[in-house]
Amino acid sequence: MSAMSHEHDNHSHDHHEHHHKDTFITKYIFSIDHKMIAKQYLITGIVMGLIGVGMSLLFRMQLAWPEESFKIFSFFLGEKHAPDGVMTNETYLALVTIHGTIMVFFVLTAGLSGTFSNLLIPLQIGARDMASGFMNMISYWLFFLSSVIMVISLFVESGPASAGWTIYPPLSALPQAISGSGLGMTLWLVSMAIFIASSLMGSLNYIVTVLNLRTKGMSMTRLPLTVWAFFITAVIGVISFPVLLSAALLLIMDRSFGTSFFLSDIYLAGEVLNYQGGSPVLFEHLFWFLGHPEVYIVLLPALGITSEVIATNSRKPIFGYRAMIMSILAIAFLSTIVWGHHMFVSGMNPFLGSVFTFTTLLIAIPSAVKAFNYITTLWKGNLQMNPGMLFSIGLVSTFITGGLTGIILGDSTLDINVHDTYFVVAHFHLVMGISALYGMFAGIYHWYPRMFGRMLNKNLGYIHFWVTAICAYGVFFPMHFLGMAGLPRRYYTNTNFPLFDDLANINVVVTLFALIGGAFQLVFLWNFFHSMFFGKKAPQNPWRSNTLEWTAPVEHIHGNWPGELPEVHRWPYDYSKPGHEEDFVPQNVPMLPGEEVLHH
Repeated sequence: MSAMSHEHDNHSHDHHEHHHKDTFITKYIFSIDHKMIAKQYLITGIVMGLIGVGMSLLFRMQLAWPEESFKIFSFFLGEKHAPDGVMTNETYLALVTIHGTIMVFFVLTAGLSGTFSNLLIPLQIGARDMASGFMNMISYWLFFLSSVIMVISLFVESGPASAGWTIYPPLSALPQAISGSGLGMTLWLVSMAIFIASSLMGSLNYIVTVLNLRTKGMSMTRLPLTVWAFFITAVIGVISFPVLLSAALLLIMDRSFGTSFFLSDIYLAGEVLNYQGGSPVLFEHLFWFLGHPEVYIVLLPALGITSEVIATNSRKPIFGYRAMIMSILAIAFLSTIVWGHHMFVSGMNPFLGSVFTFTTLLIAIPSAVKAFNYITTLWKGNLQMNPGMLFSIGLVSTFITGGLTGIILGDSTLDINVHDTYFVVAHFHLVMGISALYGMFAGIYHWYPRMFGRMLNKNLGYIHFWVTAICAYGVFFPMHFLGMAGLPRRYYTNTNFPLFDDLANINVVVTLFALIGGAFQLVFLWNFFHSMFFGKKAPQNPWRSNTLEWTAPVEHIHGNWPGELPEVHRWPYDYSKPGHEEDFVPQNVPMLPGEEVLHH
């Protein structure tokens, strides 16, 4: 069987060698090469990230200086949404809604899974490409289409969707409920349905590739932790994304076809609407059945990237390889049975609340295993403090600080006091938003030479990391105190409540950190695009790493390796191994006579 597959590989390689010359369109636009598709995902994700971060800076200015006039509001939002430079409350809600949607789905999901699963799975398992290059291309183009529809929804006459990124009915189900529930809301739902189709196609491709296309010698226990993380992430996606698709389709039917899946006994401006028998809480269950696993669909790839970057730059084997795999599996299982902790204040039966509290607190155990294993890998390592390593250590920091507040929010009796306050905003931005962004940046700094054949400027990387790290804590740390003081989230202004007058200055501090942190992302953008053309040429293995992607030639060829595929003889973390001259031993180097196999 193995001989047959190798014969097939060589045959397919010859086929690629005699391939007709790629045109611009087949190479850069409708490409079926996983490396090019990874770049398409990454650059689309960066563009969507600019839009998402830009929105957050606008509404942070509104929160810090409510009812002030800003020319920049009129410039970006137009006179309709910011008459005389003063943002309207409908516009504020729309910005919060679309910011959340873009960052969670279009930046973090696509920027991590779309980019790094595509780039690394075939290269790290020793495959020529994904199982289906055509399906891979379709999944990117569906993602691109859904991004375009989401951006178009910002410009419709009735305004973009503004029921929060969780789009709870009845606000999202009745076009007449709020101005942001018209065509903008319909486009939001269409965009998400297409996005889910894209994610499902991508996930199925990743799963089949990992299971079927591993090179000779690449057993499951020799896979890098990155591939394990991408593989399990894809499994979670296949289980939970269809549930959100059903919720979106049922909501479209409620909005446009007169059904009442999520509506019952509605009174609007004194008028009794003809809806019977539905339940908005049903929508919450469907939404959060995806919404909570989504946190780990975003986090697990970032944690996998961190495992690889920390082991490589500590110059020592990752601590507890099998424990790390078990923790990924445990997180995947538990994350699908804890969704109810988002709904403690929805009138949930207290017994059911206690069940969700138990499963939620249980997830702290595998998360702690990962944190301890990272710290133990760093301990007494020969640390190489490049920007990728700094962002990985930053991820461990925010993962721990953000996770600690999760213990409070996961406990139903404590959660009720701070539910829907800024405490929740602080928690999930640190544990999911900032941690996942750090993982994405670590991956970009580490694998940029593999993607573009050039090195990023290290000094600009250091500036980018330190300013981002200080500003991230500057934005989200004070929010915990705002939340404990009872400040509700999603309020357009708090000036109507004398109770919150003393908190106004904290909002100003948070906004100043946000503006500085946002501005310094331009340093990263300059570094990213400038280095693509003018960066220092990258050597084949700049970080002296063991995994297979660094054995492929720097210049990109369709098929990854000329000639035969590499054969694997060892696990990916043989760093600083006694008996070897170098402090790294790539996976395709045969074992020496009498060499000890490191068990994980």
